[in-house]
Amino acid sequence: MTDPPAESQRTARPDGQPREDGVKDVDRAAELRADLVEKLRAEGKIVSPAVEAAFRAVARERFLPSDVPLETAYAYDDAVVTKRDEHGVALSSVSAAYIQARMLEQAELRPRATVLEIGSGGLNAALIAEIVGPQGRVVSVDIDPEVTDRAAKLLDEAGYGSRVRVLVADAEHGVPNEGRIDAIIVTVGAWDIPPALLAQLADEGTLVLPLIMNGVTRTIGFRREGDHLVSTSVEVAGFVPMQGAGRHPERVFVLTDPNGKQVKLRFDSGVPADMSPLDAVLATERTEAWSGVTIPHRTSFADLYLWFAWHLPGFCLLTVDDGTELANERGTWFPFGAVRGGGFAYLAIRPAMEGAGVEFGARAYGHDRELAAMALVKQIRAWDRDGRHAEPVFGYWPAGTDVTRIPADAAVMDKTHGVVTISWPAP
Repeated sequence: MTDPPAESQRTARPDGQPREDGVKDVDRAAELRADLVEKLRAEGKIVSPAVEAAFRAVARERFLPSDVPLETAYAYDDAVVTKRDEHGVALSSVSAAYIQARMLEQAELRPRATVLEIGSGGLNAALIAEIVGPQGRVVSVDIDPEVTDRAAKLLDEAGYGSRVRVLVADAEHGVPNEGRIDAIIVTVGAWDIPPALLAQLADEGTLVLPLIMNGVTRTIGFRREGDHLVSTSVEVAGFVPMQGAGRHPERVFVLTDPNGKQVKLRFDSGVPADMSPLDAVLATERTEAWSGVTIPHRTSFADLYLWFAWHLPGFCLLTVDDGTELANERGTWFPFGAVRGGGFAYLAIRPAMEGAGVEFGARAYGHDRELAAMALVKQIRAWDRDGRHAEPVFGYWPAGTDVTRIPADAAVMDKTHGVVTISWPAP
């Protein structure tokens, strides 16, 4: 493990210019870094001494834009965007501390390992370098040369330049001149797993990636089990989507209300063949249906919309314009819905449990609104019965493997290079 950069080095901003009150910044950063590590340990995101030591050694602020406050650099769950396109869409970012820590734990890194990081930024590669040690090998790739140039510069300034090889490459095609890799950590949203990456993964290696499944992302740790992969860990997180050959564009359908405001339905897959029955749907009467399924306040229900993504035909994500009826009712619904014929429904909540929680239900528009609402309610009840109290297990079966061995109770989702499966253990 390398020594932390010297105090005089850590007073520099990521752009190489001295910070004002550098000594004060160094002291404050050290204090915030220690606090962050304790928070990550308390929340179970850091569980190993190696990941803890890496987080104590690496100065996060050195890899962030110079105008980012130290409090943001050392926040538990703040991601920082480092590049946007001309429309303001994030193209590259530094992940929140909690998901960086969790993914490093998922990868089960060890000293002397060779690790491939897909999606460069510098900070995560420095953390990996600390864990694998001076005799380990870290390769960080990104499709954007502007991103790799920045990452290489920051790594060099922080003392990791000789420890991390930064390359411009489209990871869909693998990484040239690299042999078998002990661990692959993907830090961008991936719709599929490229065969070239699997070919480079060592037989006993680990793959950690944010896998997009019908619009819902889970960061999954995988290991090989014969000819396929089986999950060893799962984390909820969102990521900037993959660019290049592995990019999977979503389809967006626009619904316009009587005032000209828009609700957009975003489909990852399973797009209904005919969306014309939803023309002028927002001008129709709205209905509600309630499930009887309740949940206390401040309790995660992230697996509910994962369940929808796998079991609800016509599943989609919603974005809404200010001024729409939905926008005016924010706080009473969530942006997950489904289309059924001439109706579309979305997940809604209302107070329950004598004010200590909420009940899940659906609101719906269109001449098939009752059908759409009840489809959603049916799956809320199914999740409550079969998926609410168990962590799902994922599998990935590359094309050419024996899919007849997929467990009978598993749901299957087709991808370009194989299929993903999910199973919820019996309650």
